[in-house]
Amino acid sequence: MTGEDALVLAKGVAIGMMVAAPVGPVNVLCARRALAHGWRAGMASGLGAAAADTLFAAAAALGLSYATGFVATHRVALVLAGGLFLLAYGWRTLRAAPPPPGEGRDAAGLAGDFASAFVLTLANPITVFSFAGSFVALAVPVDQRVDARDALLVGGVMLGATCWWTLLVSAASRLRERFTRTGLAIANRVAGIVIVAFGVAALAGLALEATRGGG
Repeated sequence: MTGEDALVLAKGVAIGMMVAAPVGPVNVLCARRALAHGWRAGMASGLGAAAADTLFAAAAALGLSYATGFVATHRVALVLAGGLFLLAYGWRTLRAAPPPPGEGRDAAGLAGDFASAFVLTLANPITVFSFAGSFVALAVPVDQRVDARDALLVGGVMLGATCWWTLLVSAASRLRERFTRTGLAIANRVAGIVIVAFGVAALAGLALEATRGGG
């Protein structure tokens, strides 16, 4: 690997962490699942989010025109779907009883954790624009050609996002060992309220746009 290749990989890792790290519904979702169901559940959710981030990175590396055009065309549907999902999941979290100590997820549950985090990340149109901003900030060139450096960049994004989710989930699962069932119940309520708030904010933004458009 040349020095330039190493730089491209490092930029990919930095972009992956920059996009994944800001506090948002997926961060809350992953931390809550790690607290409630253990490291594997939180990590399955984090990997789902990282997979979606990798798709966005691939779209950005190959040129932003199609990705941004698709998001612009379907933005209302994406935001609506994401907002409704957040409301439903937040409400479910608010009502959920904490699991017995040591209870984890089976394979089907882990697959569901992965899929829901993947869909939620894809349904957030801000993500693709976050990638665009990160590419500009780190002076990453984009074009329509596919080459080895594109693969390094996208692989770096996956690695960076996965590193972030590993850190977050590991910290949350360590805290799980110190939580009583009462503490887990409180954590459920707090996470549920925060996730519902993100859902309300997303839908309120759409309603405000519709009102302005109608005016």
